[in-house]
Amino acid sequence: MGGIRLAPAPAFRLTALSMQNFPEPARLLVDSMSAAAAADPARAIAFQGAPGANSHRAALEIMPEGLPLPCFSFEDALDAVREGRAGQAIIPIENSQHGRVADIHFLLPESGLRIVGEHFLDIHHCLMARPDAGPITAAHSHPQALGQTRFYLRERGIVPMAYADTAGAAALVSAGNETGQAAIAPRIAAELYGLDLLAENIEDAADNTTRFVLLARAPLDPATIEGPALTTFVFEVRNIPAALYKALGGFATNGVNMTKLESYQKGASFSATMFYADIVGAPGDPAVDRALEELAYFSKNLRILGTYRLERARG
Repeated sequence: MGGIRLAPAPAFRLTALSMQNFPEPARLLVDSMSAAAAADPARAIAFQGAPGANSHRAALEIMPEGLPLPCFSFEDALDAVREGRAGQAIIPIENSQHGRVADIHFLLPESGLRIVGEHFLDIHHCLMARPDAGPITAAHSHPQALGQTRFYLRERGIVPMAYADTAGAAALVSAGNETGQAAIAPRIAAELYGLDLLAENIEDAADNTTRFVLLARAPLDPATIEGPALTTFVFEVRNIPAALYKALGGFATNGVNMTKLESYQKGASFSATMFYADIVGAPGDPAVDRALEELAYFSKNLRILGTYRLERARG
């Protein structure tokens, strides 16, 4: 964290075990939004975090007519779709500064859901506080947000205070009565929790972007996708020499652009390596079909997670 101190304040601490105990301003919004989603589940779009989080922003952008449904964890958001309480879920999968989001590569294949869209969200951090806060001495937020604003905080002598999520920190500051306390969160959080917006766009890097994927129970038919498509899949290579090289060779020989390839370990033995990949194109395209056929020959557990419209050109 570049030498900054992440010290929890006694009255403002939130542990992982108590994450479901959002401060009252957030709980009231969660109850209201959950009731609206329950009345029309097909329009509900589940997201992880308190109302006002960046995932909430992403849900509003990708489905303006949808009903955002706050969930306490990624698993809860996926379960909401599996159980029919929401038609879709929007989940962050990678950030331009911090890389992939932890656990997502494990959760997506196991969820049984399919990727039906992607969305890129510009991340902008704002400093907000109660009107009676006085001079700001401490700022509460998620550690990533604190790390992304560390120069701003350091220049002003503001102590960063680690919290479970950005919007939850805003709700916490709204419910508190200590002077000098602020939150770093999206602008929407100030509006939701009645906080004064003290400064906008305080992030150290102006190009901070998070990629989200939209999930549903049923996959899209690749033939119905207009324009360039992206296909996401996971696979495990066979335990033979040069298996990965041979498995991926079909994409090069068939001119299929692979825009993402990441590995992760499956199980505690560290003997099974899974790969997560994105390619430009869709099943039904002869070149893609040939490449996937060659991949399948040298692999096991090949699973296509979805084919969907390419929102932003790669390369």
